[in-house]
Amino acid sequence: MLSNVGNGLVIFNVLLGVVIIYYSLSHLKNEKKLIISKNIYSLSLVQCIFSILSFLILIFAFVISDFSLITVYQHSHTLKPLFYKISGSWGNHEGSLLLWINVLIIFSYFFLILNKESKINFKLYTLISQNILILGFLCFLLFNSNPFSLIYPEPKEGLGLNPILQDPALAIHPPLLYIGFVGSSIYFSAAISSLVSGFKGKKFAQSIKPWIIITWSFQTLGITVGSIWAYYELGWGGFWFWDPVENVSLMPWFVMTALLHSVTVLEKRDSLYSWVIILSLLTFTLSVTGTFLVRSGIFNSVHTFANDPSRGVYLLALLSLMVFSALTIFLKENKREKYDFNIKSKETFLLTNNWLMMFYLATVLVGTVYPIFIEVINQTKISVGPPYYNIVLVPLVIPLLILMALGPNIKWIKGNFNNFTQLFLILGIAIFLNLLINYFFNSKSLLSNFILISSIFLIFYSIIDLIKFYKIKSLQSSSRIISHLGFGLLIFFIGINHNFSTEEDFNLKVGDKKQFNNYTINFLSLKLEKRENYESIVGLFKISDLKKIVNEELKPEIRIYSQPKTMTHETSIKTKLTHDLYLTMSNVDQSDLYNIKFQKKPFMIWIWISAFVISFGGFMRFYKKD
Repeated sequence: MLSNVGNGLVIFNVLLGVVIIYYSLSHLKNEKKLIISKNIYSLSLVQCIFSILSFLILIFAFVISDFSLITVYQHSHTLKPLFYKISGSWGNHEGSLLLWINVLIIFSYFFLILNKESKINFKLYTLISQNILILGFLCFLLFNSNPFSLIYPEPKEGLGLNPILQDPALAIHPPLLYIGFVGSSIYFSAAISSLVSGFKGKKFAQSIKPWIIITWSFQTLGITVGSIWAYYELGWGGFWFWDPVENVSLMPWFVMTALLHSVTVLEKRDSLYSWVIILSLLTFTLSVTGTFLVRSGIFNSVHTFANDPSRGVYLLALLSLMVFSALTIFLKENKREKYDFNIKSKETFLLTNNWLMMFYLATVLVGTVYPIFIEVINQTKISVGPPYYNIVLVPLVIPLLILMALGPNIKWIKGNFNNFTQLFLILGIAIFLNLLINYFFNSKSLLSNFILISSIFLIFYSIIDLIKFYKIKSLQSSSRIISHLGFGLLIFFIGINHNFSTEEDFNLKVGDKKQFNNYTINFLSLKLEKRENYESIVGLFKISDLKKIVNEELKPEIRIYSQPKTMTHETSIKTKLTHDLYLTMSNVDQSDLYNIKFQKKPFMIWIWISAFVISFGGFMRFYKKD
């Protein structure tokens, strides 16, 4: 029953997509009386409703454990808690693709009804382009990845959800990311529409800027939530490993950031139109490319949960067609622009930001794809890890921070910077605070010192700018400064955390004690606990220090899941404003010894807060005072 209804809704959406394209083309032919009829609005609304309903049906199938659906059978179990039954609906290839299509359709509908100031032909061409994408992914869903496919005979029990996915953070992480990089499809379509319709300049910038901001904000939020999950779930105590799948989510973010700054130049100065078009096309292209690389099984990653090489062929074909069509239209319709920017102007600062973002993108792209080429050429598996990114990327964080600090204070066209008193005062404060940090923590890395100085420089500049905006009561305009402040704080706390974290790795038996530095770790006991869908071996550890400031109990776990049969290691973390105490436990084979990893991570909570501040700045853009 659910299968028939779900399939019916998907097929109806295919038909609706075709009809919407037909009606839109019919309207475009009538240039003298160009309107968007109620039929198109109604069809788009019905398409949106049907899409949401199809996804709700899939969720319902997971909730009631309808194992007649292959997707439910492979990714759920009757013993799973309700929350993870629901999140399991998108924790697989088929369900995540249906979510992908939902985002495409929802963005298409809201772009149609909210962009009231845009030209009609621009809106219609955008709608046509978006529905072509929708049809492409709907066909992929129906013929290759149908979440409503049946299995016969119906099993009595499912195979279960990957235990790593049974986590609140990772449950909400994919939807946030999808809103981010799938939502970028709308300005991919709008860019093509702009080229074809001739709707350019400031009005075009104004029509796509809100969509860039909203997708960028959700992408930032999604990456942050994923990093938090990696920190406490994977047991290595970090939040970014330059894993290929992590990189796939980061690369569109670089382009979004560059696009956000470029579209501002287009809006204010009616310049960089061609560059805005390129970045608009590139963002969604990278999103689909990343999806292809992940779903095709090319990447081997701890973050890969839904891959199938056979499905990668269709995605590659769709990607190729999409890129070829977009490039053809761009080369045919775009006209060369001349740029004449004063080197001291805000335009130049924003363009320099773009160059840096493109360099970051190229660096991450090379680091991600290079191992694949090496494996294809000589069958040698290599990995490109943090050392490569630290050497290439980290030094260029310094000019980025300085640009972010000074940029908002530079005027358009001819932006002479006159406030050198403020500049040198803030620079002096930054140097002094860095010396103070070195006094307490003793950092000897010259690069780290420069990064800390630059981040403090940005923080203080942002705070001063926020005070200025507060005085004139322009909270909406201060949104970019809030994001800049968040970024400055993020780099500062990452720098502190990276340089001054401590780690110890050792083996203990129950009753043993380990002393190192100023800490003592007592392994007090082990306890077996039965939970709803797993058994847990819980260790009890007491952490203390010589100064008797620290006196904490930590309880790491070893979880044994029955369906599917899997063992995971859960960290125990005590979070304070100044540091995290981080402990993991794993059994040493054929012994009563347990491997213990203890870490002290300075200012971890402030890293998360900083990242949320960056995203919050984006959402603040939509704040409107009554």
